[in-house]
Amino acid sequence: METSAIDQARATEFASGTTYLNTSTCGLLPRRALQAVRALADECAAGVRGGAGSFDAVDAARAGFARIAGVAPARVAVGGSVAAHVGLVAASLPPGAEVLAPTGEFSSVVSPFAVRGDLLMRYVPLAELAGAVRPGTALVAFSAAQSADGRVADLDAVRTAAAAHGARTMLDASQSAGWLPLDAGAYDYTVTGGYKFLLCPRGTSFLTVTEEAQGAVPSLYAGWVAAEDRWNSTYGPVEKLASDARRFDEPVAFLAYHGAEHSLELLAEVGVDAVYAHATGLAARFREGLASLGHEAVPGTSAIVAVPGLGGRESELAAAGVMVSARAGNLRAAFHLYNTVADVDRALEVLAG
Repeated sequence: METSAIDQARATEFASGTTYLNTSTCGLLPRRALQAVRALADECAAGVRGGAGSFDAVDAARAGFARIAGVAPARVAVGGSVAAHVGLVAASLPPGAEVLAPTGEFSSVVSPFAVRGDLLMRYVPLAELAGAVRPGTALVAFSAAQSADGRVADLDAVRTAAAAHGARTMLDASQSAGWLPLDAGAYDYTVTGGYKFLLCPRGTSFLTVTEEAQGAVPSLYAGWVAAEDRWNSTYGPVEKLASDARRFDEPVAFLAYHGAEHSLELLAEVGVDAVYAHATGLAARFREGLASLGHEAVPGTSAIVAVPGLGGRESELAAAGVMVSARAGNLRAAFHLYNTVADVDRALEVLAG
């Protein structure tokens, strides 16, 4: 019997001690990523490395994300959080610019714009986002999949509406990259936390910027790591920043990026299309099972399933070894390559209990 890439990855890379359906909060680390983090930690503890880590690993992670996002590595900047990346985009806007976002959007996607105090923030329901773009809208900031309930935006419609009105787009792929195919080049900016469906350690985050949009973004993190020549830019003002998106790099947590290199390598081996089919198939089975129990999930085909009003049962599920999350009153379960039909059935068994 032929073993699929997903079956092989599950058998060799993951060893969860629970029924883990909480990737929307934090993904499981593959064994190869864990080994890389441990190796660097051991080297740092023993003093056998001339620094805290390797930029080769950082650049390998950059290339790994670029491959998943469908862009060249030169379009990718690395950092530690989505909020910091969004802050760069927010700093690029002139006073009075209008930012359009979905109601209830994740805080890190909208707060860097809102706290400026001199931008016009406008919020509409997710289903109305494309229709709400208007002349004068400077930026549409939204997630591909909503954190609270997993709903997937009408990506094509939003892009088309933004282009028709000359608005830029910023897509947050934190809840989608890794299971939902991503075409980062179709947006002016994308921001992605790496520690969810990309299976990276926390402390990894990726920003993509089109060549045209790069000219508008200020280099707020103009340290030596963002220089064209890193090691000859460690003293005095940086004479020349990197000529590509690396000019927006933040100083990174090397432990996280040493692991990220290998997590992204694994996803490339399995393939996001294969993960999409597997994860959405399990999610569909879970929705059907919930309906049979009298629970109506948020409709859709997302790998993230949310059940309004059921968030209070999170602790009950956790006590039974089923890890989910409660968000905005919803019970939220997320399915990824390491999950199985048995995981779905176990969660339904506890909910039926």
